[in-house]
Amino acid sequence: MAKADPQRLKLSQLRALVAIADQGSFSDAALHLDLSQSAVSHAIATLEEELGVLLLSRGRQGAVLTPVGEQIIEEARQVLRSLHNLCHKADRAKGLETGEVRIAAFRSVATHILPEVIRQFRQQFPGVAITIDEKIHYEMVESDLRQGRADVGFTYLPTQDEFDQWELLRDRYIVLLPPTAAPLPQALSWTELANYPLILTPTDDGDRQHLDRLLHRCGQQLQPAYAVREDSTILSMVERGLGATIMAALAAEPIPAGLQVAELPQPLERVIGVIVLRKALLPPPVFAFLERLKSNWPQARSGPPAQVLATKKS
Repeated sequence: MAKADPQRLKLSQLRALVAIADQGSFSDAALHLDLSQSAVSHAIATLEEELGVLLLSRGRQGAVLTPVGEQIIEEARQVLRSLHNLCHKADRAKGLETGEVRIAAFRSVATHILPEVIRQFRQQFPGVAITIDEKIHYEMVESDLRQGRADVGFTYLPTQDEFDQWELLRDRYIVLLPPTAAPLPQALSWTELANYPLILTPTDDGDRQHLDRLLHRCGQQLQPAYAVREDSTILSMVERGLGATIMAALAAEPIPAGLQVAELPQPLERVIGVIVLRKALLPPPVFAFLERLKSNWPQARSGPPAQVLATKKS
């Protein structure tokens, strides 16, 4: 039998072996690694094939290391520890062991886009602090970057040339109707929409101003019956039959059960992007955060100027 070739071994195989040893089963290891169970099974199968030995004994109670697996597992752990130490020393040299990333964003971005990105970033750089300042207006986001109060901003695109900007997603506006509303076609007419008392955010709200501009281009000017600041309050009022609302799909999530969702007579959307001040000297943690963001939202890699490369579904 041929000798095992170290150059053919992969770190993903060693991670899978250690995860199974720690978690006790292929399924739990897959959850721990955020992989499919078939991917973990394939990693182990190819590792055993490369080494020419059986590392795990499978059974109804899970998976346990074989005697040779017991000998190999500590070597696998040591390899992964060495890799971690290597990355740690490199990060320290790049100034990524400490520092801060200051983010300015509106609520829907802070709620639905940032948490997962921050979770992954903090796993890699636990010493870097993250601060999020939620704004009610995209102009406040841009002002914070100009004044040096934030490093990264989330706003509507296109924006001013003083910013480098990358598109993240296109978020369509939808109509939300009370549960008691009569069934309607998927797309409402302007006349049908006018039959409902409208609940919108106040006129000083950035998203309201953006929506009003889009409606103006369609020749429409809506007169709301209620002006309410918080999206959650608007949704609660619609749920109780006080009227209908027009809201960006991302801002409406999670849509309360029972609310009816319809499309506008003409498709309208907001383009959400990430911006940094072009002339700013950004510290290494900010660059690292932007790379993590771009890896989660590949369309952001297109870079300035903002162009449509992909649309992430709402």
